[in-house]
Amino acid sequence: MNKLRLNKTWLYIPLIFMAIFYLLPMYVMLATSFKSFAEVDLKTMWNLPMGIHFDNFVEAFSKLSPSLWNSFAMVIPATLLSSALGSLNGFILAKWKFRGADIIFPFILFGMFIPYQSILIPLVQFMNAIGVTGLPGLALAHIIYGIPITTLTFRNYYASLPQELLEAAKIDGADMLGIYRYILLPISIPSFVVVLIWQFTSAWNDFLFAVVLTGNEQWPITVALNNMAGSQIVAWNVQMAGSLLAALPTLLVYIFLGRYFLRGLLAGSLKG
Repeated sequence: MNKLRLNKTWLYIPLIFMAIFYLLPMYVMLATSFKSFAEVDLKTMWNLPMGIHFDNFVEAFSKLSPSLWNSFAMVIPATLLSSALGSLNGFILAKWKFRGADIIFPFILFGMFIPYQSILIPLVQFMNAIGVTGLPGLALAHIIYGIPITTLTFRNYYASLPQELLEAAKIDGADMLGIYRYILLPISIPSFVVVLIWQFTSAWNDFLFAVVLTGNEQWPITVALNNMAGSQIVAWNVQMAGSLLAALPTLLVYIFLGRYFLRGLLAGSLKG
């Protein structure tokens, strides 16, 4: 028993080193964001700030606030709609068997492996052809691109549910839509938490789609943050403060919903 406990203790050592390694950029960002412009230097980037300068955050927020609301206006509907469509797809593919379902499902999953860069030109041409540009076009792109992963998540979750549950609902007179609405939807909360967090993070952190599909007044925060850098002098303290503001929504999501995310994973939403 003592030997086993000792072996487990040794496992924590590489985990601690990896955690420190991944947290080092966060430390540099925090330390730099509170420094004055005179303190910003590569030689002293590991040093703590001599004073706390909140004016960096005030300046960063004044520059990024319009784009911050643009991001929320794009991410929230994109996340909700892609999650809802993935739930319906997952239900149909898992419990509503029809001819060709096993062929359609792999084709849907194929969308997960298509890199953003390979479809940029046809994507822009398609958005222009249907007249959907700016933030609505960006939201539509994330809705479509999110369908494969949300479909996979819900399909595997619904497939793990006993068929007897659906048979009992049919005996009580429920049709397929009623089964989904009154039986499966209420118990799908763990999967919804997983896909909502996943889609929110993916859409919020996107830069490539955002930079080609939106213009100056509709930039999301990732594009606006990139454009904060000056052409000759970069105020890295303000830039780092802006980076922290841009990362704060996803950080808060994982802080407050992280345990539900893990519960969703353990509940089988990504198994199968």
